Amino acid sequence: MGHHASVSCRAVPRCIYTSPEVGCVGLTEKKAAEEKGCEVQVSRFPLHAVGKALLMDEAEGMIKIVADKRYGEVLGVHIIGAHATELIAEAVLAMDLEATVEELAHAIHPHPTLSEAMGEAAMMLSGGALHLP
Repeated sequence: MGHHASVSCRAVPRCIYTSPEVGCVGLTEKKAAEEKGCEVQVSRFPLHAVGKALLMDEAEGMIKIVADKRYGEVLGVHIIGAHATELIAEAVLAMDLEATVEELAHAIHPHPTLSEAMGEAAMMLSGGALHLP
């Protein structure tokens, strides 16, 4: 339409509509180490530690965050579980804005919701999750 436009493929979500659902964005830990040449840190937060998942009887699954260890930038997020294809949107936005795990952890996640798991996974990399020992 006569205007220059560019698209970054850095934060394009990948969704698989199975049971349980899978939602991913960004890099795996192996790819992050290879492509970014940085030391990565990874958190895995189980959905069985989220009250809403238990109430829904959908507690199988987890959220994994891959981040740059030095700066905390979110490099990838992988979700397996109920509504993963919906939950990945928060990670897409975080990556598009080049958010850190600390910024993601400080975002208020309503309780009780499945989205709490995203905040908890980020908290694991920036001080410790609330709902895990």
